[in-house]
Amino acid sequence: MSRRWFITGGTPGNFGMAFADAALEAGDRVTITSRRPQELAEWADQYGDRVLVVPLELTDAAQVRRAVLTAEERFGGIDVLVNNAGRGWYGSIEGMDDSALRAMFELNFFAVLSVTRAVLPGMRARGNGWIVNVSSVAGLVSAPGFGYYSATKFAVEAVTDALRVEVAGQGISVLAVEPGAFRTNAYSGFANEPVAEPISEYHDMLEQVRATFVEMDGVQPGDPHRGARAVIAAMAQDPPPRRLVLGNGGYEAVIDELEQTLAELRRNETLSRSADFPD
Repeated sequence: MSRRWFITGGTPGNFGMAFADAALEAGDRVTITSRRPQELAEWADQYGDRVLVVPLELTDAAQVRRAVLTAEERFGGIDVLVNNAGRGWYGSIEGMDDSALRAMFELNFFAVLSVTRAVLPGMRARGNGWIVNVSSVAGLVSAPGFGYYSATKFAVEAVTDALRVEVAGQGISVLAVEPGAFRTNAYSGFANEPVAEPISEYHDMLEQVRATFVEMDGVQPGDPHRGARAVIAAMAQDPPPRRLVLGNGGYEAVIDELEQTLAELRRNETLSRSADFPD
């Protein structure tokens, strides 16, 4: 039976489009949201009435509710939600512009919540559905110079884990996806953006972070279409995984981080256990 997808953040050459293509290859129907829907018009035309492109400013909760309603009316419901939209920027924890970091949370975290909360009533009423939250390797391994982006994704991870348990009894499945470096247009803006860091002590670190992104732009090892197909394969597993890291580099970084964390916790087991009242 064909599934009805609702995918946020449709921009040519990014993960949202890869998810849409993979779903359409499988014979499914897709609603995709975009801030610039005209960019998707030609792509959408080839799929006829199997694709609905909805203009959406994700940080506007009322617009989000209308977009979800439009998709439900068009296709009769939403079977798979992919919260894909997000954006990252660099800056130090001490010095990053306050409005920039709040804007990042609005898009990467609060918008994910508003879309999820708009889609859940329909899924609960039908007793099934999938929520796929696109996090990042940075949601499991915090990145210096990218700490606030990591914070938004750590927050997505926490909400995803709690939600998974809360909705399991309603027949709804929840998956977190953590891509590493993928060949999308995500890094393309970094070349034109100088480091705007007010605190000189952090300049060298941020220049290095920026240089790494600029250098990797267009040669990232991850293939978004293979990534999207891996997610669909994970959703078909019984039971499906709780999270799926995508890409070799990402997989190695996450495993390394978790093993180091576990080793450190165990080294301090005696101290940890000493904090309770004695028996």
